[in-house]
Amino acid sequence: MKIKAKVKNNVVNVKVLISHIMETGRRKDEAGKLVPGNYITEVSARSKGVSVFHVETGPAISKDPYLAFVFKGGISGDTVSISWVDNLGNTETTEAVIK
Repeated sequence: MKIKAKVKNNVVNVKVLISHIMETGRRKDEAGKLVPGNYITEVSARSKGVSVFHVETGPAISKDPYLAFVFKGGISGDTVSISWVDNLGNTETTEAVIK
């Protein structure tokens, strides 16, 4: 995951690029068999131990999804932690320093 977080006027702008295949479960391979679904179902963010963003997603999101959101109250030097969970139970958490 790549995260950029910048603060301006007490508002933190966060941009996230998640590396994930995001298979819908409806595509067929060369042999005509369905490729099993594998997609992100939840993305959440925390800063200072408080939830600042949460979204539930599904198979309609493209491969390597990009998300952007803002939240108030962060300052330069704080951290923001982004986590995702997919439908197979895989997870990833990455942290970035707010600039």
